[in-house]
Amino acid sequence: MTAPIDTGPAAEVAAGLPEDRPARGTLRYALTKVGGALVSIAMVIVATFFMFRLIPGDPVIAYTRDVPLSPDQIELLRKQMGLDQPVFNQFVDFVVRAVRFDFGTSYEYRRPVMDLIGEKVGSTLLLTGVGLVIAVSLGLWQGTRAAWNHGGRFDRYSTAISLVLWSVPTFWLGLLLLMTLAAGIGPIPGMFPTRGMDSVDAPDGFAYILDVAHHMVLPCLTLVAVVYAQYLLVMRSSLLDEIGQDYVTTARAKGLRDDLVRRRHAVPNALLPTVTLVFIHIGFVVGGAVTVEYVFSWPGLGLLFVEAIKGPDFPVMQGAFLVVCIAVIIMNTLADVVYHLLDPRVRAA
Repeated sequence: MTAPIDTGPAAEVAAGLPEDRPARGTLRYALTKVGGALVSIAMVIVATFFMFRLIPGDPVIAYTRDVPLSPDQIELLRKQMGLDQPVFNQFVDFVVRAVRFDFGTSYEYRRPVMDLIGEKVGSTLLLTGVGLVIAVSLGLWQGTRAAWNHGGRFDRYSTAISLVLWSVPTFWLGLLLLMTLAAGIGPIPGMFPTRGMDSVDAPDGFAYILDVAHHMVLPCLTLVAVVYAQYLLVMRSSLLDEIGQDYVTTARAKGLRDDLVRRRHAVPNALLPTVTLVFIHIGFVVGGAVTVEYVFSWPGLGLLFVEAIKGPDFPVMQGAFLVVCIAVIIMNTLADVVYHLLDPRVRAA
């Protein structure tokens, strides 16, 4: 009678096979994702150049409409902007510059685009970073509570409210808050600033921090109201799936407290699907919420991008858009790799 063949880790060692197959598989998976990210970035660079040139309008005419210029002067400006070159030459120049993160000089501000982006990114990170932290914390807490008390009053109300907020256009919600809490309506007085990041006569020190926080309330509230709903619904759905698993039933059968089963067993596994969502939103943090920044005149990348479209200011549009896209692609790649490391079911697939 033939003995069964042992194909476990001990047999692999005895046969001289490597023990680090999972590590090599993870490395191969990561390299595949990085390669895909590089291809995506290359495609975005190509699309960025041609996409914005479909916008109607001539930058030279737009920025000289109030200045009487001769045809020779207009042609000189076109040459200085590099718009006199064939499209293919402009494309090659853009790609070479983009690889070095050099997006040229802004038509409107006459300054390097990366300097403008560097100045605006701090305001964007402040607003969207704070909003993301609050939204994630609130959404995960409410999603956990709603799923664990499935069918209860809190579950019904929180799910209904989150569905409404998720469906509301961000700019519409921002305008509604401006009319009610900033400008004031009826018996409701205006309590918050209508625009900007700080006051013209803003004080220094801690008083300045309070002034910025006061300006940030409405735009941050708009972001949180829309974003937290996504985390609530994703967390609720994921936790409902985990509640029906055998390991949760076994933990309860052993007599473990319900709170302990939720915190140590169900919630950690239910958090896995939210990893991708968090990383995606971190990528968008770099670009900020364009509509929110525009509605509240928040001096970030979003407002800079919208103002560049009005020009059109090709270098600023291309630079800002490309920076945001690269950030999102990088965060998506990290999300895939982290999820692969956290979930053994993915590694085994």
